[in-house]
Amino acid sequence: MKPIDRPNRPFFGSGPTAKRPGWSLAGLEGAMLGRSHRDSAAKARINEVIERSRKLLGLPDDYRLGILPASDTGAFEAAMWTMLGARGVDLLSWESFGEGWVTDAVKQLKLADVRTLSADYGQLPDLAEVDGARDAVFTWNGTTSGVRVPDGRWIADDRQGLTFCDATSAAFAMDLPWSKLDVTTWSWQKVLGGEAQHGMLALSPRAVERLETYKPAWPLPKIFRLTKGGKLIEGIFKGETINTPSMLAVEDALDGLAWAEQVGGLHGLIRRSEANLAAISAWVAETPWVDFLAAGPATRSCTSICLKIVDPAVASLSAEQQGKVVKELTGLLAKEKVAYDIAGYRDAPPGLRIWGGATVDAEDTKALLPWLDWAFAEVRSRLGAQAA
Repeated sequence: MKPIDRPNRPFFGSGPTAKRPGWSLAGLEGAMLGRSHRDSAAKARINEVIERSRKLLGLPDDYRLGILPASDTGAFEAAMWTMLGARGVDLLSWESFGEGWVTDAVKQLKLADVRTLSADYGQLPDLAEVDGARDAVFTWNGTTSGVRVPDGRWIADDRQGLTFCDATSAAFAMDLPWSKLDVTTWSWQKVLGGEAQHGMLALSPRAVERLETYKPAWPLPKIFRLTKGGKLIEGIFKGETINTPSMLAVEDALDGLAWAEQVGGLHGLIRRSEANLAAISAWVAETPWVDFLAAGPATRSCTSICLKIVDPAVASLSAEQQGKVVKELTGLLAKEKVAYDIAGYRDAPPGLRIWGGATVDAEDTKALLPWLDWAFAEVRSRLGAQAA
């Protein structure tokens, strides 16, 4: 039977994600619209995003943190284009975005000394193969596979190379070991539910040294330039953005940070995300038609929670046919207004992707689960009728 209870907020898409509980446009009334972002008051608001993010995440005092254009993608591209090439690099890939960084390094930057360590969706590469004498490029959490690295123990403390970590769906939901991470990026549109457009870049002192002592062989677009005259442009890390930011998005980011502080800071955010994973884990354990895409419990994401359909009637179909099943299932949920945008990523195996970041209430996640069973039963019965 069709469930009775519905999620209060049916927003389970993986980006842009659900706004914080209780969010309204009234929270943006202080936005400095119609003002220059270079005015001291506006710059102070931009820098406040940096400083409150730094404090919330527990970033070391000697790390730089700045705002860059074009979301996490722009921030990570800037890091790759300005710092890679100084030494050999290990590229780790186990889903779409990691594969995108491989493409950039190999086909765009055309780096000479590259090793690619890859794995299929649901798996991780052998992290023990990463060479500390080389740079390493990886996602902390595979947003399109729901597979995260379990910890940072595989990263050598005495490494010579730099670690480049795309943490866009991990920051604010997972405890990142900053001493292991030299270059880290994320966006505003993930765990804190901010508006898209802006990315953040955190640099260790070793990363700053690389920027000031290494000059890439290729030309750099203006929005990637982090140094001038061989020195770091310190203003970028004090609110002086390279290009014009949206002051409305800045105010929204501050709203999200204020909420995060109210719910217990980083540990409160992690608890909220893990509660969503726990709810789905308990349901999966009792549900025969579905399973996690991530092979091992330690690698299951608490934000981009990816599921595969293992019911034999569906699993035996071609990937194209499975995709149609998922489209029909998610269409039913959207029609009922109980879940939007939860189909797996377009490059991933057919399945579901449910966002469990901190802005999603666990009670809404729990309310969604019976609807998943209902929608699958509806689609499954139609498959049976067609087969008959």
